[in-house]
Amino acid sequence: MDTMKQRIFPGVFLSFCALTVAAGVGGCSIRKLAINSVANALSGEGSLVFTGEDDPVLVGDALPFALKMYESLLEKAPDNEGLNIATGKAFVMYAFAFVQSPAEKLGNAELDRKKEELMRAKRLFLRGRNYIFDALDLRHPGFSGKMKTGSVDSALARVTPADTTALYWAGMSWVGAIMADKFDLGMLLGLKRAVSLVAKTEAYNRDYGNGAIDDFYISYYGSLPPSMGGSQEKARAHYERAVELSQGRSASPHVALAASVSVTNQDIDEFRRLLDKALAVDVSRRDASRLSNILSQQKARWMLDHIDEYFLIDEPAPDAGESQ
Repeated sequence: MDTMKQRIFPGVFLSFCALTVAAGVGGCSIRKLAINSVANALSGEGSLVFTGEDDPVLVGDALPFALKMYESLLEKAPDNEGLNIATGKAFVMYAFAFVQSPAEKLGNAELDRKKEELMRAKRLFLRGRNYIFDALDLRHPGFSGKMKTGSVDSALARVTPADTTALYWAGMSWVGAIMADKFDLGMLLGLKRAVSLVAKTEAYNRDYGNGAIDDFYISYYGSLPPSMGGSQEKARAHYERAVELSQGRSASPHVALAASVSVTNQDIDEFRRLLDKALAVDVSRRDASRLSNILSQQKARWMLDHIDEYFLIDEPAPDAGESQ
C-alpha cells in the first residue's frame, strides 16, 4: 500500500468547482480541459494525505467518497490514462485494507457475513483491475483482451517500462480477486496470468515500491504447495530482500512470512518472533509507509490474539494434585 499517493486536498476541490462552472459558460473544449486538469492533479503522486495517515478509520471512511469522485471524473474523461490508473489503485487498496482484511478476521459465528464481504472485496478488486486495464488498453489497444484470453506473451510483448505502475496494480488487483474467492475455479485458472504482470513489473524495476514486489512473493511462494510452484526458500529470500529494501521500516514482510511459512511449518516460535518484529517497527514518522505499517501491526496483534486459529496448541495437563 505504500504507493497510494493521490493528491487530494481542498484546493483541488475548489479548483474543480470553479473550473466546472467556467466550463458551463465556455463550452465543451473548456469543460474538457478543466476536467482533465483536475483529473491530472488527482492522479499525480507524492502526497502523504492517505499513506502518511495514522488513523486507519479516518482513511477507511474517506476512501469511498474519493472512489466515487474518481469515477465521476472518469465519466467525463474516460481517456485519461493517469486517472484510470489512480482510480484502479484506490479500489484495490480499499478492497484489501478495508473489506477483505476485516472479513478474514470474522469467526465461525459470522460465516455468512464473511462470505458476503469477501465477495464484495472480489468485485471491488475486479473493478479496480478493469480501470487499470482500461489505461493499458488506451496505451496498447487490445491488451486486456489478450490477457484475459491467455495470450499473455503477445500482450506483454507490447508494454514498456512506462507501464510499470499499471502492470503492478493490474497484477495485484487480479490476484486479490482470486484470493478473495478461492473456490472460483475459473478465476483460479487465471493466477499465472495475474502473476505474469507482477513478473513483468519486476523485470522493469526490481525495487518497485521499496520491496512491494518482494512482499507479494513472500506470500505467493510461502503459501503455495511445491506442486503449484511454492518454495519456502524463495519466500525467505524475498523476505530478506524486502527487509533490506525497506531498511527495516516495514512491518508487512514479517507478517507475510509469519502468515505463510511459519504457519505451514507449524513453527509457533518463529511466528511469534516475526510478529514481534512487526510490532517493533516505528510508526511515529509520517512517511509513505505509515498507514501500511499501522494496518500490518493491527493484523499482527490480531494474529497473536488468535494464535490458536493457526496452530494446534495442546491444553496444559492438570496438576497431579488437583482433585478429579
